[in-house]
Amino acid sequence: MKDASLSPSGTTARPPRPALARGSAAALSARPPGVAARLSGVAVRLPGLALAVGVALVATALGRLVPVVGGPVSGIVLGVLVAIVVRPGDRTRPGIVFAGRGVLQAAVVVLGAQLSLGQVLRVGVGSLPVMIVTLAVCLASAYWIGRRLGVVRDLRTLIGVGTGICGASAIAAVTPVIGAAEAEVAYAVSTIFVFNVAAVLAFPVLGHLLGMGQHAFGLFAGTAVNDMSSVVAAATTYGGPAADYAVVVKLARTLLIIPICLGLAALARRRARTDGAPASVGAAGSGRSLPGPVRVGRLVPWFLTGFLALAAANTAGLVPSAAHGPLGTLAVFLITVALSAIGLSTEPSRLRRTGPAPLLLGGCLWLVVSATSLGLQFLTRYL
Repeated sequence: MKDASLSPSGTTARPPRPALARGSAAALSARPPGVAARLSGVAVRLPGLALAVGVALVATALGRLVPVVGGPVSGIVLGVLVAIVVRPGDRTRPGIVFAGRGVLQAAVVVLGAQLSLGQVLRVGVGSLPVMIVTLAVCLASAYWIGRRLGVVRDLRTLIGVGTGICGASAIAAVTPVIGAAEAEVAYAVSTIFVFNVAAVLAFPVLGHLLGMGQHAFGLFAGTAVNDMSSVVAAATTYGGPAADYAVVVKLARTLLIIPICLGLAALARRRARTDGAPASVGAAGSGRSLPGPVRVGRLVPWFLTGFLALAAANTAGLVPSAAHGPLGTLAVFLITVALSAIGLSTEPSRLRRTGPAPLLLGGCLWLVVSATSLGLQFLTRYL
């Protein structure tokens, strides 16, 4: 008796493929796992991304009616209002998170197409003294003011690096290095968020009151505002040249997270030896992560590499000058989408749980960093 799995020729017969309806769940599962996962990820993000784009379109229209405010600022304000009144649900959260990070990073890359490597180098080197002094003052103030306010060590460290370097990105990079608890990370991010919004609304007004030029305001925003989204929003509201200048300053400032993480890792190991415990041991049941090794390559954001690559392409003449205007418009709209998403991610209940001490520390550091940046510009006659 012949095996049913053999064809008349004696070879193994392939079972007939089932007919799959287009768009059916079976058709999706029949695709390679990687493709199915990517399609599923896109579908999950669509509702929140669509909401952020819708808010950004309204904000762009408002920005054209009131150019002094601009689209990005209108986007974050409208996003906050929608978050408070409508309270977007879990279905929109993945897309909102993606818009707030991924779309913003794409906008930064697009901005690189309007600059040359020579400009990037000049701005980065020229702003280095202001960046280093501002960061040193911020970290010292975080330690001194934080202790007097009774803010615990790791929380004041997170707020200090978040304010002095690059907001939530710096907090995320430092958390595994010092082994901060999850609650401390949430408090620090919430505190940073409050003063991001305050900077976007207040700094352009302050710049006009002080009569700051485009480059002076770009340096101010790039060194005194803590998160890339807020830097770009505030500077874009002030003017195109200010935005270009501020982005370069901010990207150079972001690289300072590398020596800071290395220094904090050394302190964590020294503290562990002093306490007589291995550096890999955390507080059981505290929600505290374990201090881990610093991987320098992961501290360099991908969008910095993309920004420099497009700046190099522009330097080589590969980006037509006629494309600069449309690319600038695209970058501003992407920034508006990202800021709208950041506004939509507002959680008033989490901000209330933060308590007064971390917010007070964040406010003090925000004022200290702003005053230091302006003071250094005044002393160097840059202002």
